[in-house]
This record gives sequence, structure tokens and C-alpha cells, in this order.
Amino acid sequence: MPLNGKSVLITGGTGSFGRRFMELVLAQHQPKKLIVFSRDELKQDHMRQAYAADGNTPVRYFVGDIRDKERLHRAFHDVDVVIHAAALKQVPACEYNPFEAVQTNILGTRNVIDAAIDCGVRRVLALSTDKAVNPVNLYGATKLCAEKLVVQGNSYSSVERTRFSCARYGNVVGSRGSVIPLFLRQRMNGRVTVTDPRMTRFWITLDQSVAFIIRCLDMMQGGEVFVPRIPSMGIMDLIEAVAPDCEVEAIGIRPGEKINELLISPDEARHTFDLGDMYVIYPAFKEWHMDLPKGAQPLPVDFAYSSDTNDDWLSPARLRELVADL
Repeated sequence: MPLNGKSVLITGGTGSFGRRFMELVLAQHQPKKLIVFSRDELKQDHMRQAYAADGNTPVRYFVGDIRDKERLHRAFHDVDVVIHAAALKQVPACEYNPFEAVQTNILGTRNVIDAAIDCGVRRVLALSTDKAVNPVNLYGATKLCAEKLVVQGNSYSSVERTRFSCARYGNVVGSRGSVIPLFLRQRMNGRVTVTDPRMTRFWITLDQSVAFIIRCLDMMQGGEVFVPRIPSMGIMDLIEAVAPDCEVEAIGIRPGEKINELLISPDEARHTFDLGDMYVIYPAFKEWHMDLPKGAQPLPVDFAYSSDTNDDWLSPARLRELVADL
């Protein structure tokens, strides 16, 4: 679905992804409207200084919370596409405030689904995370539940239905909450801390994530979980890239943390197809028709897309290029 001439709304639009999404969409597309929906009016004001909403631009700012279904109904009026990026994402905060995480990440996602169907939104794409695969913390569990709600939202749409899909990827280079800004701050003191030197993670840049989301919007039939093929990196290589001369202190793995992350589990692999530069996970339970994309290949038995067995690795030199302007 080309975004030209469409009204596009992004929940959580003042976050790292939302800001970059707005920049690239305004530079590369001609949307009818580009609506930033978030609960932080101060961050919206900061964005407004760079991207005015004065009637001469497609940008609009809408203060609201995805916990408020009535506000979503108002915001979704005459909207064609919704990118659902709003979430509580900090693992310790979600563990300490568990029902707040449930209210936003699960019940808020339900509100997005209901409001989109009621308002006739054509496509909804929800952002997910590798933490949703075999989750070991509440954040991951709420994102897994949100994925299930989004996929099965297609069961509740009419024939001329709102279509729902998810995009699942790994750590975003330089985003708020990423370990990279932490290491950049710590290196000023000559010492960085790691929880476990064996850790590996998937990495993607903000620009890559935005391009991936736009591609998924064009491909989606409703019900897919799209997973990009992206590189892994070991935590010690990451330190070599951003803080090469620093002392490294291992402080022990934190509760709710994994040594390696999964983007596709062996159980999911049974209904996942390889498109070359991405994987598409099809729903295990579906009551609607879906066609396989041209060239889609089934995955091998017991396949797992894990950060430690990935065939694509990010070198320290390449990561230095990616974080050069952070």
C-alpha cells in the first residue's frame, strides 16, 4: 500500500521509531495526513518545532492514550493506516508495575484493534520484538499476547475488513533504552559494565526498521508476523566498537534477561516461510484466506532464528559507522 494520499497515524509517535518514521515518510512520500498520537504533549511540542502542524503540512498531533478507547475512536476517524508502536518497554519497570504493562501493552492493543475495526481503518501494523519469542519477562509476555491479539484481530473484521499484521525485530541501534547510549556514557569514565560476556543480540538501524515497516504495509494480507533478516553481534564485539579502551566489568545477568535472543522459535518455524531477506510467520489458527508470496520457501525442520547461530554478524567496524553520529 503506497502511503501517497493516505492518512497515516502512528501510536507512540514521539518515540525513537515514531520520530524517524515521520522524517522518512515526509521526505519520501506524500501522505494526506501524518498523525502523531501519543500521551506526552511536551515531546509533541518538541516535534512541532521541527515539523509544524500549521495547515500547510500533512502533520497533525493528537494527545491521547491507547488505554482510552473513546480517544482512539476520535483519532482514527478517516485514517487509512495505523502503525501501532505505543508500549511500555522497560523490562524492570514492567516487572515492578505489572498491571500497568498489561493495561498498555495488552489492553491498549485491544483498544487499537477495536477502534480500527469500528472506524474502518484499512491496515494496522503493530511493532513487536524478539523479547516476545519464548518470553522470560513480563514485557516479552505482554508483547507475545499483543501479537496474538493483532493476528486474531483479522477474525473479527468484515469481508471489507481491516487487516492486521505484526513486524517483529531485534534491538534498534541508538534507540532510547538501547545499551549503546549507555556504553557511550560509561566510556567517559573509562569503565563499562556488562551483565554477561556471552550475550548476543540482533541489531537493526532506525532507517532499516522504517523501510521494513513500509515494505510490510505493502505486502500484508492480514495475519502475518514479518521478521527481517538482520545481523547479530556479541556484546564484547559491541564494546570493542564503541568503547575499545575501557575496562570491562561483568556484573552478572539480570532477572528477565536472556543470553541469546530468538526471532523465530522452532515451533513457529513449522508455519514460517523464507523470502530471502525476510521471514513471514503465518498464523497457526486462521479463519481467513491467505496466499503465499511468490518464491516463499518453507523452513527446515527444527529451524530456529537465534542471535547466537545467525549466519550474519555485525563487525565492530560496521557498527562504528552506524553509531558515528550518536
